[in-house]
Formats: sequence, C-alpha cells, structure tokens
Amino acid sequence: MITGELRSKVDKIWESFWTGGITNPLTVIEQFTYLLYIKGLDDREKRKEKDSELLKTPHEGIFPKDQPELRWSTFSQMGPEEMFEVVSQKVFPFIKGMGGDGSAYSEHIKDAVFVIPSPALLSRVVAGISDLPKTTSADSEVDSLGDLYEYLLSKLQSSGTNGQFRTPRQIIDMMVALMKPTPQDTIVDPAAGTAGFLVSASEYLRKNHNDLFYTRDLKEHFHNTMFNGFEIDTTMLRISTMNMMLHGIDNPNIRYQDSLNEQNKEQEKYTLVLANPPFTGSLDYDAVSDDLLKVTKTKKTELLFLALFLRLLKKGGRAAVIVPDGVLFGASNAHKAIRKEILENNKLEAVISMPSGIFKPYAGVSTGVLIFTKTGSGGTDHVWFYDMESDGFSLDDKRSPIEANDIPDIIERFHNLDNEKERKRTDKSFFVPFEEIKENDYDLSINKYKEVVHEEIEYEEPLILMRNIKQLESNIAIELDKLEELLSE
Repeated sequence: MITGELRSKVDKIWESFWTGGITNPLTVIEQFTYLLYIKGLDDREKRKEKDSELLKTPHEGIFPKDQPELRWSTFSQMGPEEMFEVVSQKVFPFIKGMGGDGSAYSEHIKDAVFVIPSPALLSRVVAGISDLPKTTSADSEVDSLGDLYEYLLSKLQSSGTNGQFRTPRQIIDMMVALMKPTPQDTIVDPAAGTAGFLVSASEYLRKNHNDLFYTRDLKEHFHNTMFNGFEIDTTMLRISTMNMMLHGIDNPNIRYQDSLNEQNKEQEKYTLVLANPPFTGSLDYDAVSDDLLKVTKTKKTELLFLALFLRLLKKGGRAAVIVPDGVLFGASNAHKAIRKEILENNKLEAVISMPSGIFKPYAGVSTGVLIFTKTGSGGTDHVWFYDMESDGFSLDDKRSPIEANDIPDIIERFHNLDNEKERKRTDKSFFVPFEEIKENDYDLSINKYKEVVHEEIEYEEPLILMRNIKQLESNIAIELDKLEELLSE
C-alpha cells in the first residue's frame, strides 16, 4: 500500500504516460513495471558491488563490463535521443535474455515489448522513476514492486479477470510469521499473482535463517527449488518473476499453470502452502481435475483450491490460506465436504476471522485464514479461533495507518497455544473442541462459538420519560418565545 509523497509521484508518472500517447492502462502498467525492474536490477547490483568491496570478495556482476550503458545509473544521465536508442535497442533485449534459456525470467519476459513512442516521454518517465523515494529500490526490505503494482492495478477500477486482487502486505507477513518457514521447506503458491507470499517467505528466511547461505545444498535449494508459483495471467507472471529476481532469488519455479486443470498432476510435492486463491472468476469446469471434484464437487474455485492444497502437500506439510467467509459456514454439500475433509482426515489448527475491510478498496468481502496440516489420518482435537478486529489500518476505502493492530497478538498467541487453553469464549481467542464443531455441521464461523456478554441497561419508566420529554419541549418553547421577542425589537 502506498500513500503520500510516493503516491503523488507515481500519479505524475502515470499522467506522463497518458499525455505522451499511451492511454491503455494495462500497457502503462507493463511499461512502468519494466522500467522499475530495470532500475531495481541496477540498485541490486550496486548493493552487491558495495558488499564485495567491503568484504574483499570477488563479484561477478550481471551487467557486461564492456556495456555500462545497460545500467540505469548510466543511461538515465543521457540525453533523450541517446537514452531512447540505448533502452529500446540494448537494454530491453538484455533483460529479455537474462537467466539463460529455460529460466523463469527468459520464459516470461521474452514477450516483453518496448512501446514507449518517443524519446521525450521515456526521458520524463525515467526522471520520474529516478525521483521515487528509496523504498522503491532494491535496498528496501518491503515488496515495493508488488505494492506499486497493486496501486497501478487499482487504476483499472476492478480486480483481475480471474477474481484476483493483491493480498495486503501486513496480512502476507502475518501468515508467513505464523508458519515460520524453514530452510528445508519447499514452498508453493498455486495462485501466485505478484509472488507476494514467496517474496515475504524469502525475506523471513534471510532474516531468521541467514546461516542457510553458508551451506551449499541449502543455498542451492533456496535459489532453485524452494520457491514455486503457478499463475494463468501472463502479465502477473512477468511481474512475479521480476519481483522474485529483485529480491535475490536466482531461479524460482514460477510458471504458467492452470492449477485446477486436469493437466496439473502434481501431488505430495511441497511442505508449505501460502496462498490467497481467487474467490470468483472464470472456471472451465469440464477441465477441472477429477480428483479435486471427488473431494468437493463444485464450481466454486475457493473450495477446489482447498482440495488442491491437500493434494499438493506432503504428509506433514502445512498450509496457511485465505478463504472467503462463505467457506467457513456454507451449507451446501460441497462446503461441508471440504470442511469435513480438513477436520476429520487432516489436522485443522486455527481459524483467524478477519474484518470485511481488509481488502478495501478493491473488495469488501469478509475473509478468514485457515491453518492446517496434512496428515491423511486426522488429528484435529480442538481448533484455535481468533477474532481479528484490526490489522493496523482503517477499514474504510482509504486504509490509513492506525494504532490498533491485532497482528502482533495473533502471532504471539499462535506460537504459545498452551497458554490459550483457559481462555473464555468472550475473549478474542479461544479453543473449540473437534466434537462440538462436528455436531455443528463442521461450521467454522467464529460467531457460531463466540459468546457475547450483553450488559443490562435499566431505563426510566415510560411515563417518567414522557414527562421529561414534555418538560424539554416546554423549555424549548419558552426559549423560542424569548428569541422571537428579541428579534422583533
């Protein structure tokens, strides 16, 4: 989420595109993102060069030494005509070939096309991007490319054609912190979008398990096989691969894949699922994998994705996923079937109910986070519920920062569940036994189990209230008469 100075400068760049002849919002988004990516590559390279100089270690850069003009810091200082020729004829072909044949980058960026029509427009846009605050550089620890992309998408005034909208960064980070990824994990997001979950997981590992880079096997796993994402939107694929590279992942497995399709045969391959699957959108029901329909026969993507998560996970694998509230209490056979599958045949650990404003201004749907472990043999004894009231931002369309924030409390309590056993159902968090949930048709709505304390309020007798109202009216009439006398003098 971007606000203030950054938002104003991004709007100015957008206006430059518009007045420069590029009026298709999707084209603006793509061209803007390519240039952000090119700048990010140079920012990242400069950071590595500084580290190499400080540590006296060799560094093999991504830019050819005999072509300094490929770097943002060089061509951004050129005149408009020279810059235009360098970017269109050299820089774009260079980024399209990065990573070598067969890499995620070359695969998804190979179709990138430079369509900025004039040197003057390119010069204005490059100057505008150079003037953006440091939070958009590779030195930033936040998913800045994803945040900017989210804001740019908001200018389309709708979510994607397949029902996707970007998960707020604070919710992504919360879910990653709840799951505590390890260097041995193999992580997947089957609805990857801009790769926000994968980026957050990579940053968590860098911060909490930095020693993994001193072990050859773990380092290779981190750069090549740990992070996996599927996406059917080709624009999102380009964004996500660029986003991952800017965050230091050499070769993530991000690929074009309809996750629910019969052609997706993957199973029991991953140890951790982090995802916010689409809640609505188009679905080719005839092409949906039969083994998913066996778990829950439905056309609802949110239910089919839950079945997919269970199939993708290895035994003992864990998942933290966002679902619309309807999944938690829906009364259809399909809704009950998937909840029963997770509760009876696997281990449901937690249900975190989130307020409806979390996804504003893009959507007002109420959602929750499900956390479960694939066991294939049950294991749900009781389920931990938490009633989130705030995520640190207002719940209106502005989503302004506020002090109230349940996220730190959620993380602390989830990692100390033994201390939750005595909590009452009037509290924000509490346990509910499996048998009670089963008796309620596997309903996972927190309102089904939360107890609300009603304070008794005593009112005056009706006759006394009537007398008081009449007295007030009499006093008002007297004061109005006095006012009228004053005005008539």
